[in-house]
Amino acid sequence: MTKFAIVSRDDSESIKISKDIQRYLFNNGLAYADKDPDIVCVVGGDGTFLTAIHKYINKLDQVVFAAVNTGTLGFFADYTVEELDQYVSDIVNKQPNIEKKKLLKITVNGKERKTYLAVNEMRIENVIKTQTIDVFINEKKLETYRGTGLCVCTQVGSTAYNRSLRGAVVEAGMEIMELTEITGIHHIHYRSLGVPIIMSGNNTIRMLSKYDDTSLLCFDRYAINLDGAESIETTLSDVEFKVARYRKTDYIDHLYHLYT
Repeated sequence: MTKFAIVSRDDSESIKISKDIQRYLFNNGLAYADKDPDIVCVVGGDGTFLTAIHKYINKLDQVVFAAVNTGTLGFFADYTVEELDQYVSDIVNKQPNIEKKKLLKITVNGKERKTYLAVNEMRIENVIKTQTIDVFINEKKLETYRGTGLCVCTQVGSTAYNRSLRGAVVEAGMEIMELTEITGIHHIHYRSLGVPIIMSGNNTIRMLSKYDDTSLLCFDRYAINLDGAESIETTLSDVEFKVARYRKTDYIDHLYHLYT
């Protein structure tokens, strides 16, 4: 890897660390190439990591990401601020193991057909009024859901928004989608599954509803108005992002240190 770029959180500590990383890599023969890097150094938390992936969403087959955590959560990061010297040394001197993870593909069908990619999850949300959604798995009807919305996450996203919905945390390495309700309505007249469902990533989830200007599609750090949409489909994409692992990581250890 000879070319690098940096995506940083916008705070004084992260900006200073970014300058230190840039100076060290310059001095060790790497060139800064914001438009065409081999490796993207991410300085911040998981939100910054999502920003970095979406910045290079059209170059994911060419770049790898390596993060140092300066945020509140660093599930993608193997290094803390105190380990900055080790971080830059490993980039210069080591060959990383490359961990590949598939993105979620989201297709919105309506007057136009639009496709988006997400790292963590997609959510259909309506906080103004009850959203009624017919849910199909591979064209077989699962249920009619009523409530605020639905969340579909990847394995990576199982520890993000999905976890706040009391969805299951899924072990690393599994290519799955998890469907979780967002404040569903359950009483004598209306009832849906009511618990998360985990399925293979080669399934397709289709969500048919009367979407209007109060309905939102949220994915990662973005939100899109669904007015005029007729159905939304999600499946795992063939597109992958790559994380450079310079040290051995253990998923359970990572969970323990982040959540206890």
